[in-house]
Amino acid sequence: MTHTSRASTMYYWICCFVLFFIAASASFNGFYDKWHLIDVDGSGSLYGKNTFASIVDGSAQRPYVYRQLLPVLAGWIDRFVSNGSEQQLDDAKNKTSATLDHRLFDTPIAQNKRYFSRYKILYGLVFLFAWASVYAMYGVARAVGSPPAAAAMAAVSMILLVPYFLTVGGYFYDYPELAFFMFAVWAALKLEWWWMVPLSALATWNKESFLLFVPTLYPLLRQHTSRIKALGEIGILSIASGAVCILTHLHYRNNPGGVVEFQLMRQISSVPDAILKVHLDQTYGVSDPLTENLVSGAFLVWTLARGWRLVPGPVQRHAQIAAIINIPLFICFCMPYELRDLSMLYVALLLLLAANLTQWLRSQFNFAEPKQG
Repeated sequence: MTHTSRASTMYYWICCFVLFFIAASASFNGFYDKWHLIDVDGSGSLYGKNTFASIVDGSAQRPYVYRQLLPVLAGWIDRFVSNGSEQQLDDAKNKTSATLDHRLFDTPIAQNKRYFSRYKILYGLVFLFAWASVYAMYGVARAVGSPPAAAAMAAVSMILLVPYFLTVGGYFYDYPELAFFMFAVWAALKLEWWWMVPLSALATWNKESFLLFVPTLYPLLRQHTSRIKALGEIGILSIASGAVCILTHLHYRNNPGGVVEFQLMRQISSVPDAILKVHLDQTYGVSDPLTENLVSGAFLVWTLARGWRLVPGPVQRHAQIAAIINIPLFICFCMPYELRDLSMLYVALLLLLAANLTQWLRSQFNFAEPKQG
C-alpha cells in the first residue's frame, strides 16, 4: 500500500468516524426528545410500571424489569466512581446542577440525589450503544459485499430511521438491542461462532428478545459449516441465551405483571383506525404522520421488491425466519403502531437498503459487482 493510498484510507475512516458520530447523536437526540429514559409514566409518577426509577430499582412490572444490562452496568460504574461515598455524590451534584445538568437533564428523576448519577451514566451508555450500532451496521453491510459508500449510507440511514420506529414508546434498551442484533449477524458472517456465546448472554440480559433472534442466525452460520454443526452452534447459543433468560425470570418472579402482555384484540381493532385516520407523531422536532401508514408501507414494499433479489441467499433465509418469528409475536403481544417491536427485521431492512444503494451507485458511477468482504 502506497503512502498516498494509506493517507486516503485514513482520511475516509476519519470522515466515517465523524459521520457516524453525528448520525448517532442525531438519532439519540430524536429518541431522547420523544421519550427521555421513560422518566415518568402516563400519570406523571416516577415509579410507574416501566419507568426509569422502577427498572433500576428492580421494582418495575414484568416484562420491563427483565431488561437489566444497562441498569446493572450503571450501578457498577456509579459505585466504582463514587466509591460508595454519599458526600462525593452530593458534591458532584452541586457542582454540575447549575450548569450542564439543567440543560441536558431537565427532568425530576435526574435531579433526584438517589438517581442522578445512574441516570447520567445510563444516558451515556445508551448513546455509546447507538454509536456502536452504526459501526456494526456498516460491518454487516460490508460483510455481505456492499461497497463502503453504500454500507456507510445504509448504516447512517438506518440509525436516523430508528426514532421514527419509536412511535408508541422508546426505551433505553432499544439501541443496545439494535447493536447486539447487528454484532451477532456480523460475528456469524465474519468470526468464529464461539465469539457469539458471551454476546448472546449479554444481549439477552439487555432484552429477552435475543433468545428468539438466535434461530435467525442459522442460515448465516450454515455458510461456513455443515448442517449438523450449524444446528449445534445454534443450540449452544440458545442455551447461553436461555440460561440468562431463566435466571432473570426467576430473580424477578415475584414482581407484578406477566411475562408478556396479550394485545391481539387491540391490534385487530386498530386496523380501521390505521387506514382511515392520519396519526401525527413528532420526531426530530417536526410533526409528521406515524411511520405505520399506507405511504410508508408502500415504500417499504417497493424497497423489498427492488432489493430482495440483490441480497445473498443466506440473508434472504435469515429475513424469512425473522419474519416468521417476529410478525406473529408483534400481532399477538405488542401494542398497535409499536414498530420498535419488529426489531428482528432491522437486519433485513438494513441490507435491503444497502442492496438498493449499491445498485444506485453502480448505475451512477459504474461500480464493479460487489465482492464478499
